[in-house]
Amino acid sequence: MGFKYRYFIFGLLGTAYILVFFHRLAPAVVAVDMMRDLHTSGALMGILASAYFYPYALMQIPAGLLADSWGPRRSITFFFAFAAAGAIILGFACNASTAIFARTIVGLGVAMVFVPTMKILTNWFEPEKYVRMTGFLMGMGGLGGYTAAAPLALLSAVIGWRGSMIVIGILTLGIALAIWFMVRDTPQEMGFHFINNNTSRNSVSKKIPLWRGIRLIIQEPRFWPWAMVFFLGAAVNLSFTGLWGGPFLMHVYGMSKTEAGGILSMMALGLMFGSPTMGWLSEKVCHSRKKLLMFNQLSAFCLFIFLAFFTGDFNKPLLYVWCFVYSLFLSGAVVVGYPSIKEYFPLEIAGTATGLINIFPFAGAALGQPLMGLFLDHFGSGGTSYSVDAYSAVFKIGLIFLFGAFVASTLVTETLRGAPEKANVSSKKYTP
Repeated sequence: MGFKYRYFIFGLLGTAYILVFFHRLAPAVVAVDMMRDLHTSGALMGILASAYFYPYALMQIPAGLLADSWGPRRSITFFFAFAAAGAIILGFACNASTAIFARTIVGLGVAMVFVPTMKILTNWFEPEKYVRMTGFLMGMGGLGGYTAAAPLALLSAVIGWRGSMIVIGILTLGIALAIWFMVRDTPQEMGFHFINNNTSRNSVSKKIPLWRGIRLIIQEPRFWPWAMVFFLGAAVNLSFTGLWGGPFLMHVYGMSKTEAGGILSMMALGLMFGSPTMGWLSEKVCHSRKKLLMFNQLSAFCLFIFLAFFTGDFNKPLLYVWCFVYSLFLSGAVVVGYPSIKEYFPLEIAGTATGLINIFPFAGAALGQPLMGLFLDHFGSGGTSYSVDAYSAVFKIGLIFLFGAFVASTLVTETLRGAPEKANVSSKKYTP
């Protein structure tokens, strides 16, 4: 049935997903160089980095529609080539306006990778293998975060941040072309047998129109606590890992790009290790998704207290440990969140629900990154280098967001089968 070939397809799509995470988090390591070369303030640098997230969030629903109507392979190829062009333009940008435009193009392009990839995997893998391959795909995303830290720092030290963006843009274009020529949407297109991956158990028997499905989802009270967990958490977490973590380490601790990249890479390792671990803990140890989520959110909040009140007092080994453990706890929200959201709704609109909830973390990052830069400008003493007091003040504001995420986690409805507090998530009737 082409068992080997489908893993080759997965490898290409997984490589594209690695680059999605790379593009998302790359500004953290090279932010100081970009601010100097483009003459930006902290607020403007925040807008530049967050320009990735606005189109990414807005494209989550259209991504599913295009994957269904235009085809996932065609959608990924076209938009990923768009992302490649954006990265190359960023490398040649001579001012902040051009750089913001380039980041917007990158965000638009990479937004069309995850949802179409999931559709292709559905067609190529049996149900039990599909779940496993989805987990591997998440791990490859963590690998992408790692490459945006220490490896990018090393590369930019050799050829500069501009050269690095151009090289990555060319690599992105190469992967887009490889997907076009070597990936097919279904096994039948390669002459292999059809795989029945329909695992639907709960159905409303009729197709639910898109706008009707969206209305059902946003009117569902159980949807919104998860939306707030993702939005408030990402406003701090993606702002730190995706932009301001690198300048923080360089400004407060006097680190080089390479040293800062090495420490930030621990956050990627925390995600890679935490994703499968948190899934196992929720099912085998906690026997509850909600309890694990609450524990993770409270732990992340408590860890951030140390960063906010002892901002300049960490030693280097402790910074490595903090980044790894903080990211490990944060991975739990993703692992238990998406399965929970899908189980709140009929399978006919589960994909739409996933797309809608996926908007919130990126909307949080789109707000958090420029907001953190604005506060750094406010609390700082001018220029593009900020003091330990400025970072401490900003991190204290971040604590408010993280506490809000913890409160929202206490309002989440349990979905894990066998959990003592599990609600009957299938009891609500949905009429097309």
